[in-house]
Amino acid sequence: MSSGASSSASNDNTSSTAGQLAQNSIFERFARTGFIVSGIVHLIIGYIAIRIALGGAGTADQSGAMSELAGKPGGVVALWVGGVAFVVMALWRLAEAALGSSSKPDADSKKSAAFDRVKAFALAVVYFAFAVSAFGFARGRGESSSGQSAGITARMMDTTTGTLALVAGGLFIIAIGGYHVYKGASQNFLDDLEGTTSDLVRRLGTVGYIAKGLAIAAVGLLVILAVSRSEPSKAAGLDGAFKTVGAQPYGVVLLVLSGLGIITYGLYSFAMARYTKM
Repeated sequence: MSSGASSSASNDNTSSTAGQLAQNSIFERFARTGFIVSGIVHLIIGYIAIRIALGGAGTADQSGAMSELAGKPGGVVALWVGGVAFVVMALWRLAEAALGSSSKPDADSKKSAAFDRVKAFALAVVYFAFAVSAFGFARGRGESSSGQSAGITARMMDTTTGTLALVAGGLFIIAIGGYHVYKGASQNFLDDLEGTTSDLVRRLGTVGYIAKGLAIAAVGLLVILAVSRSEPSKAAGLDGAFKTVGAQPYGVVLLVLSGLGIITYGLYSFAMARYTKM
């Protein structure tokens, strides 16, 4: 067998392994549960953002949402289940990053496959972070994401290398936000779904991805702003981004719209739990 044929066979085997892992019934159920928990977290974040816009208090980010969930009846159990589901989702994405997608690539899709692997690895990191946060709040030891972000930024700003890394990280976050906006506007997210999707799902995905992308880009912009002004407290994550939006002219309207956008992404997450290809 030629080296090219051997390489092709190897790629097929690894893709098949990734597919078998994702299609394990127990693994798949937990992974899909992760989308549901993610949807709930986004709904709570959007609700907190709107509450802040109307004069209320709260932390409009992942840690704030999990803190509120922990205080509700059954919330601790939901966080334990959610933490396990996030771990499974992270493992699924790691399998995709290491072995490739379970779907068979087209002849001219090598660059796309490499991008998909990088994206899968980044998502794995995010889901592992969600899992750690969920387990922390389930145990009553959760920490504020905004406080952690500001603290890490302050330490990194003590060195030139750290400062440059922060700027690069901010630009990378802005790029991720831009990708989400593009994915929503172009409706490329439909490629991630199986079966026929309804107009409602397409609208939820379009609005949700654009809203989340803008929020992510705002986080990256705040990181760069924090570095340029030597004010690490500015790098307060998603909560800081929402509160910065709320402080602008017409901030109440903008913050309410932002909250509704994040809620829309949360609703789309429920659709992903049902239709995402695995």
